[in-house]
Amino acid sequence: MHIDLTGKVALVTGAGRGIGRNIADTLAQEGARTVVTDVRQADLDDVTQEFAHNGWEGRQYLCDVRDFARITDVVAEVVDTYGRIDVLVNNAGVGPGGPVEALSEEAWDMNLDVNLKGTFLMCKAVVPVMKRQRSGRILNAASFAAIVPSIGSAAYAASKAGVHYFTRVLAGEVGPWGITVNCYAPGMLPTDINDFAQSPPERQQRLLDTLTIRHWGRKEDVSNLLCFLASDLAGYITGTLIDVSGGKLATQIPRVAYDRAAAEGAYEFE
Repeated sequence: MHIDLTGKVALVTGAGRGIGRNIADTLAQEGARTVVTDVRQADLDDVTQEFAHNGWEGRQYLCDVRDFARITDVVAEVVDTYGRIDVLVNNAGVGPGGPVEALSEEAWDMNLDVNLKGTFLMCKAVVPVMKRQRSGRILNAASFAAIVPSIGSAAYAASKAGVHYFTRVLAGEVGPWGITVNCYAPGMLPTDINDFAQSPPERQQRLLDTLTIRHWGRKEDVSNLLCFLASDLAGYITGTLIDVSGGKLATQIPRVAYDRAAAEGAYEFE
């Protein structure tokens, strides 16, 4: 079985760097004409150079997912250029936080406006295009915080839980047009938003002890999943939240299995 996205047109938000950049690269490598948006022009310039170097087809746009007028302009230009949009990946996200009593309204609004409202606005602009095509794939970035939130993450968790249920409702609404809508929940994957890999060793060990697959995730773990969900192979999957966290808290104390494996000589802790 080979995933081939040749001829598809994909739009990825917040893809100037990090997970979004890797998602865009993976889709482009699989043959998709990949459109990247971001709020940082320097990152977009870097994407432009990379695409040109690799011979990948696509475009790059400066676009804030909170700006519906700009979104509609970008979507119109993409459709004018390529005639369609087959895949929308709502990757753009932020995560300022803090305890509720100290959390600023600005931090709360930033989380909800970018993570949740931004997803809504992008979908609002792209869904009519996909309806005309009678096909499409929408993939929304949720988070493990939408499943089990962390202390100090009220705004972020609320926004990502909102993405989850927004995804389910939208999946129901657009199903008759052959459009699928799913969301994904990265867990223990070091990003610019968290500080997992830079944490003190003892904190890293505590976090790794919560995982069934006891190592940090990679950007490719998310990108490969989305590549599959964007393809024709995933046509019967919709309205789901897919956990990409290495089985974080799949059982109450995942560390127990590793202690037993170590006692049997089958595993050594780093």
